[in-house]
Parts: sequence; structure tokens; C-alpha cells
Amino acid sequence: MSTAPALPRSTRGFIVAIALLQGLLLYLARSGHVLDGHSAQICWYALVLSVPSAMILSVQELRDRRFWQQSLGLAAIYAVLAAWAGWSVTGAPQIKAGAVLWPFGASVAIALFIALPYLQCRIAHRRWNAPYPDLFEYGWQNALTLILTGVFVGISWGVLALCAVLFELIGIKFFGDLFSDPRFAYLATGIMVGLGILVGRTQQRPVQVARQILFAIFKGLLPLLSLIAVLFVVSLPFTGLDALWRTRSATLILMCLIALLVLFVNAVYQDGEGEPPYPAWLRRIVEAALLSLPVYAALGLYALGLRIAQHGWTGDRFWALVASLLLSAYAFGYAWAALRPRQGWLRPLMRVNVIVSLVALAFAVAANSWLLDPHRLSVGDQLARLHDDRIAAEDFDLRHLRFDSGRRGYEALLALRKDPKFATAAEKAELERVIKLDTPWDYLANRPGKSPNTLAAVREHIKPAPRADAPDPAWPGYRSCSTESCSRPTASANTPNACCSRPTSTATAATTTCCATPTDTAPAVSSTPSRTEPGSRSAAAISATASKRSNRPCAKAMSARCPAVGLIISSARVAR
Repeated sequence: MSTAPALPRSTRGFIVAIALLQGLLLYLARSGHVLDGHSAQICWYALVLSVPSAMILSVQELRDRRFWQQSLGLAAIYAVLAAWAGWSVTGAPQIKAGAVLWPFGASVAIALFIALPYLQCRIAHRRWNAPYPDLFEYGWQNALTLILTGVFVGISWGVLALCAVLFELIGIKFFGDLFSDPRFAYLATGIMVGLGILVGRTQQRPVQVARQILFAIFKGLLPLLSLIAVLFVVSLPFTGLDALWRTRSATLILMCLIALLVLFVNAVYQDGEGEPPYPAWLRRIVEAALLSLPVYAALGLYALGLRIAQHGWTGDRFWALVASLLLSAYAFGYAWAALRPRQGWLRPLMRVNVIVSLVALAFAVAANSWLLDPHRLSVGDQLARLHDDRIAAEDFDLRHLRFDSGRRGYEALLALRKDPKFATAAEKAELERVIKLDTPWDYLANRPGKSPNTLAAVREHIKPAPRADAPDPAWPGYRSCSTESCSRPTASANTPNACCSRPTSTATAATTTCCATPTDTAPAVSSTPSRTEPGSRSAAAISATASKRSNRPCAKAMSARCPAVGLIISSARVAR
């Protein structure tokens, strides 16, 4: 497909009108004028963001029946998926919606981008079996059109911001108030998106020039990336895998290299109709890199499998496995294409791309429905680990069920009330405490026996930074107190201070206002100078430094409320 047919004037107006309507519908959802309920809002956002976007990218003729059929079918599919996501994220108080909605939004957006070339080819050729060159053309055209639209919207808002600032210089705030109004912002952004899409779809020659420049960059970098991939695999027998596992992100790094290599190879191969690029010796380097991709896939899957076997399934690990499986399919498919040179250089690559794209669409639909619900699988696996004694009840992550697993996790948490694993009084109390939590941050903060509440426990949690000196030994000897609970000096002898229960003597009542007395055997502050080791400071010297710096605003305010805090701050400055 070298050139696409010109868009009629009615189609151009339709694109801008649909984009404007999309902005209006998003504003209505944001303002709460049309929806009441979290589940309904999720369905609304999913439909408003997906269906109009697909329509303005794929429309050719308004009288085309296939275009309207596809739009209605897409709306039905996304309504079902959004309803399931809305069901999963509701039904329990204070569930972390992002744990469900972020994977849902990302996966359905990627699925829409993959499905669009097939929908566009069906409109153009009136059949589903589309030629690969057209799929390639539509895919890259859509990607560059979306990038161009984002740039156009950003520049447009930059011009409007300059207008508002310019008129504000002479005392006119009308434009600033207008542009910051949500109603104007949503509608204006809708018009900008429509115009950006229209520019990308009608001005194809500049878009193609930009694509050729991008492909030239990829073509120049592919041999370098291939050489890096080969050298890494060759180095593994000499370095071993221990260093790789210590990174704790081996799967992410390895899969990123597979994704980059797949992207670069597709940009160089393009639609497969031209002559093979590069000299023969450079093509051998690229082929060697493709043959090494199964090694990356195997190592990444093995690392992820170890993580799952050690800690069990979660929603994040499920999506990581889905992405890793798809990239591994590309890895093995591209290696297979490199082993069949008789059909032409990487000729089987086209079939691999089509098959993996269809598999990705199937995964996106199944994982966002009841067919392959990741939260159902993760909750079931975590409960199985509990019942198989692979994890003790006191170490079981109740917070994950309470906040990170959607409705299914909360229902499973309630069911644990009747579970024999939570039969003791302490375990039941902990379970009820987690059920009543409002935020996940309260889980560890208020967990009995888990938070450091003694001086020794606090010392264990203090770790010096790399290549930094250890804290001053006198610092942990002072009790810390909050500035809110510090009281003023007491007037009489042996009167307990408001911050600590130790009585203060008459001599120290005028100077001691908080728990600044040393604990255990910490030396008292003396006015007589004492000899110290080189590089150390005495408590008297620290106190003198604190008094010299008491004129600073923050130090003065803190020292006035709590001298212990001021002493700690001062000693930290001296150590620095």
C-alpha cells in the first residue's frame, strides 16, 4: 500500500467532530454529571477512550457498512471487558483500583493498537485476510500519527499558555481563567486531537519521510545491538549466572533486549519486498543475534519462574509472564526465520508477526475476563501455599488480599475467618485488624510486634550509606521525642517532665525541657573540656556547636521545642 485514498470532506469533518465529542464525554464523566458508581465510570471511560479513537483512525467512507459494523462490535467487546474490570475493582471498601485498572487499561490499549491494522485492512480490501505489506504500512502509519498528534497537542497548549501569560502581563486574566477552565480544556484538547489525527492521515508524505528517517536510525543501530546481544551470550559461560540473578531484575532486562531487537529487525526488514539490507557479513551478525534470542527468552522465563515458585502468583507476576511468553514467542520465531535462508532473508518473519499478534489479542481478551482472571489465579495460589504449609499464617501477606487483589482478594480475606489456619486469638485479631484497615500503609505501621519500638530495634534499622561514616555513638543514646509533645521547663524539683517519666532536678530544670537526658550509661554533658580521639567530638563540643547555630530559623525553632532534636541535627552537621 504505497498511498491511501484521499479522505472526503465529510470524513474529515467527522474525524474532528468525533474527537470533540470524545472530549465532551470525558468531561461529563470527570464532572460526575452522567455517572454515579465506580463500575459505570470504568465502562464509560473504556468505551469513550477506545471506540472513538478506533473510529477516527480507521474511517474512510461514512457510508461504508463494514466501518459501522466494526465500531459496534468493538464497543460490545470493550463494554464486556470493562464491566468485568469494574466488577473486580468494586464490592469491597478501599481496594487499590490501580492494581486492577492499570493492567486492564494498558493491555486493552495495546490490543486495540494491534487490532487496528486488521480492521483498516478489512475496510480497504473487504476481507479479513490482509496482505502483510498493508498490515505493516497501517501499523507504522498509526504509530506515527499518534506521535504526531501528541506533538501537535503539546505545541497547541504551549501557544495557549504563552497567550495567557502574555495578556497577564498587562493585567488581563481572562485568557488564563478561560484556558484553565476544565470545560474549555477538555473540549479544546478534543479539537486538537482531531486536527492532529487529520494532519497525520492526510499529510502522508511528511509522515513517510519521518518514518524513513526513523528506519535509517534503526538500520544503523541494528548491527551494534546484534553484536551486543551475541557478545553477552558468549560471555555467559565465563561469568556464570550468579551475577545475573543478583540484579533481581534479570527478566525485565532480558525481555527489554528481545523487544528492542524485534523492533529494530522489523524496522529494517519492513514489508519484505525490497532487497536484503547490509552486506552478507553484517547479515550474519544479525542472524547470529536472532539465533541467540532463545537464550535470552529461556533465562528470562527461568528467572521469573524462580520468583513465582518462591513467592507465589500475584497479578503483576501474571502480566509479567504474559509479556514474557509473547516476547519469547517472537524470540523463537525469529530464530526459526534465521535458520531458513532458502525462502529469502528472514522471509518467515512475516508469518511469525501475524501469528504472535493474534495470540496477543487472545491473551488480552482472556486475561481481562473470567476466562483467565489473574486475580482469581493469584488468590487461589496464595491460599494453596497457606494450606500446604509453604508459608505460615503469621507470615501470610494479608495486605495483598485486602488491597491488591480486587474483589476476589477481599472475599478470600473474609473467608479466612473460618479457616483453621487462623484459629488462635492472635491470628484472628490480626485478621480482623487487616479487614478494617483503610489504607495499605497502615498495615506495617500498626502491626503488633513488627514496628521498631525500642532503642535497640531502632539501631538495627539504621544502616549507613555506602562509604559513609558510622553515626556518632552518642546519637542513639538520646531519646527522640516529637515536637508536638515537648513541654516547657518545669519549675520545681523532682517534677516529671511531660515528655519522659524521669524526674528532673532543680539544677537541670532550667535547661532540660524534653527527653534530652542520656539513656542507660550515656555520659552526661559536662562543662569541663575532655580529651577526645582524633576525628571525634565530645558531647560538650556538640552542644557548643548547637548553641552557635541556634540563630538559624529551622534550628532555632526545633531547639526551642525540643533540645534533643536540635542536638541530633547539630551532631549530624558536625559529622558531615
